[in-house]
Amino acid sequence: MVEVFNLWTLILSLIVVKLYHWIYQWNNPKCEGKLPPGSMGFPIIGKTFEFMKPHDAIQLPTFVKEKVHRYGPVFRTSLFGAKVIISTDSGLNIEMAKTNHVPGMPKSLARLFGENNLFVQSKDSHKHVRSVTTQLLGSQGLKLRMMQDIDILTLTHMEVGARNGGLDVKETVSKILIECLAKKVMGEMEPEAAKALTLCWSHFPKGWFRISWNIPGNGVYRMMKAKKQMINILKETVLKKRASGEELGEFFKTLLGEMEGGEEKISVESAIEFIFIFFLIANEATPSVLAATVKLISDNPKVMQELKREHGRIVRDKSEKEKNTGLTWEDYKSMTFTQMVINESLRITSTAPTVLRIIDHEFQFGEYTIPAGWIFMGFPSVHFNPEKYDDPLAFNPWRWKEKDLTAIVSKTYIPFGAGSRLCLGADFAKLLMASFIHHLCRYRWSMKTETTVLRRFILMFPGGSDIQISQDTEVENSAG
Repeated sequence: MVEVFNLWTLILSLIVVKLYHWIYQWNNPKCEGKLPPGSMGFPIIGKTFEFMKPHDAIQLPTFVKEKVHRYGPVFRTSLFGAKVIISTDSGLNIEMAKTNHVPGMPKSLARLFGENNLFVQSKDSHKHVRSVTTQLLGSQGLKLRMMQDIDILTLTHMEVGARNGGLDVKETVSKILIECLAKKVMGEMEPEAAKALTLCWSHFPKGWFRISWNIPGNGVYRMMKAKKQMINILKETVLKKRASGEELGEFFKTLLGEMEGGEEKISVESAIEFIFIFFLIANEATPSVLAATVKLISDNPKVMQELKREHGRIVRDKSEKEKNTGLTWEDYKSMTFTQMVINESLRITSTAPTVLRIIDHEFQFGEYTIPAGWIFMGFPSVHFNPEKYDDPLAFNPWRWKEKDLTAIVSKTYIPFGAGSRLCLGADFAKLLMASFIHHLCRYRWSMKTETTVLRRFILMFPGGSDIQISQDTEVENSAG
């Protein structure tokens, strides 16, 4: 009996020693040099739950601010089961964006996007995808192919909202975006397929960043199930169109390489995977930012008044012959104050990391060594630096007066990231935002003062993003 007791004591002791050693190694990762300070938290879980606590969207996360106060602008931690370096140093953020090319993401996102997706494949594949996407979403593509569709769809949805007395901004912008892009990418879709595709979107926004366990019933499981359904719908649509000789969307044909008359540059499966990710990212980012922008405008009567003046002028300056032509590219480029509002909104709502990379080579930052293989998260704290922006927490579009409103990145402004992974949809997002603001400003509208905008990595609207909107237009009186 004593021998059995001693054996179990030995076994438990070995387990405790092994567990202690594992925890010690977790909290003290190996590195050739000196790691940035920080805490790795519990094994596997790390600091994920603390990091993911909802916070006011118009400020950097409490987690980041507390750790910066304790450790300085660069620190280490563990999130979503991965080793992470977090930086609020603008110089380091830009350098990492320029010298590292693989996007950093937790395993839940890597699994969702697919390990061999075109975002992380060879440089040639990535270069081809960026080139094709730029043709669609670059300024020339927007001017020639997208401007009219965005304007018509926005006008249509705004009129429906006015007749109903209100609309949900995020939901409405999502519909506009999907309807606009789907036709350009896929061509005409069967109504049932389009409806089924739309239903799948609801599984994604709340489940993007989380622990990556794929267990039946949890968020990652639901995301993967929805992804499979969406991929099947897209693939079935492509195969049916090819079999019947129907036209695919111009973007899809260009992506495959068919527009150049040569062999396909990528497989249909890879193209569909890219289209899936393309829709997924576009549908989450722009509608949320625009909904937050509408909230900021609603809370600032002087901003709303100035916007009404600008868009009233655009409508009045059209001749009788031009009034039925809708917005033109020249109208868009004349929206100076609107661009100031958009820039300010992007600055103040960019409180998530805008530089996300896998560190592909060891990097020295001062006395610290940033090891290869870790995820790098660069937060745009420069947007809230009082030395760069006077009263940085205030929503003040006039701070952009006489500045370059066409720039989408600079040393002090990185809402769309930087380097080789600079967001290709930046110009598209700004055009969609401007078009929505233009048509909204032709109505009497308001958003509830109690509407809140939170962030848990992505923007959240716990009470929705509804606005009340009246059919009575104010265009004639908006010169004020």
